[in-house]
Amino acid sequence: MSIPEILSATNSMKRSQDSDKSKGLAFLFQGDSITDGNRTRDNDWNHIMGHGYAYLIASRLWYDYPDKVLMFYNRGVSGNRVRDLDARWQKDTLNLKPDVISILIGVNDVLAIIKNTDPDTIEKFKEIYKRILEKTKDALPNTQIVLCEPFILPLGWVNEKPEMWQTEVLKRQQIVRKLAEIYQSIFVELQEPFNKACQKTRANYWIWDGVHPMPAP
Repeated sequence: MSIPEILSATNSMKRSQDSDKSKGLAFLFQGDSITDGNRTRDNDWNHIMGHGYAYLIASRLWYDYPDKVLMFYNRGVSGNRVRDLDARWQKDTLNLKPDVISILIGVNDVLAIIKNTDPDTIEKFKEIYKRILEKTKDALPNTQIVLCEPFILPLGWVNEKPEMWQTEVLKRQQIVRKLAEIYQSIFVELQEPFNKACQKTRANYWIWDGVHPMPAP
């Protein structure tokens, strides 16, 4: 689904924030360091959206739709796993009452398995992710949810234990895809586009450490 289609679909739903027509749609980006993008935690508009995909999407939509009075929030936190999202979901998501929520999570859950730092089982990952979506549906029934597929490329961190990385990431990709179907959310495929991009040029042009994208994507 394209950004204009998301805007159209969301506009057709009952507003989840309030009925004030002077306020446009509110978009929230949630996730780990890929979302965080080294954002500031203050009101510095030069850095509040970070310097990753959340910034790129927000700046493009702000430019393309100045009449829509759009608002964007970045609440990604570096190092977060799905359990961390769950712990802060009320404060950093539900209290903001966004019209669109984008979630990208899972890579740090795999890293915990690789490094054996109190990892969660795949069943626990699914359970917690489902709980987050259930809480969102209950509190914000008219909010559009966008689930982004976790992704990797074979370099940097991933090359240390490539087979384990690929196996564990694939499990979480499958879960996210299935949850998007169950909860009638938009699923954003990311692994295959990165794989295809590597046919054009080397992997480290797109992702520098196996996990974090370069500016090009």
